[in-house]
Amino acid sequence: MSETPTDPVADLETVVPAWLTVPDLAERLGLRLSAVRTLPAGRQLLALRRGPNRAVSVPAGFVDDDGPLPALKGTFTVLADGGMDDVEIIRWLHTPDTTLPVEGSPLDAIRAGFKTEVRRRAMEEAF
Repeated sequence: MSETPTDPVADLETVVPAWLTVPDLAERLGLRLSAVRTLPAGRQLLALRRGPNRAVSVPAGFVDDDGPLPALKGTFTVLADGGMDDVEIIRWLHTPDTTLPVEGSPLDAIRAGFKTEVRRRAMEEAF
């Protein structure tokens, strides 16, 4: 799948400010590659193949120095249960929303401690 305007991942480049490949994430978190590869399998992170090499990548905002943001796993579940696929979830979490209690996207709100508000909106998105 090439990066064309019809590629559902292509537009994520405009909303996701930074990505980490699996090796970058392993280095940042001080984990072995095999341990990092289990994070998307356990839905602690969402990863997509992107770029010309189709490297498995994770939005950099999904992690801090301690690892995956704990609030994301449940938020991923709520959005997926509402019918969103991983590309749509990543897009939704990174799309600016002026109605949130903080400036920015739902991911910014989660990072600022508004997990409950973001999940409430995620549930509304499903219905």
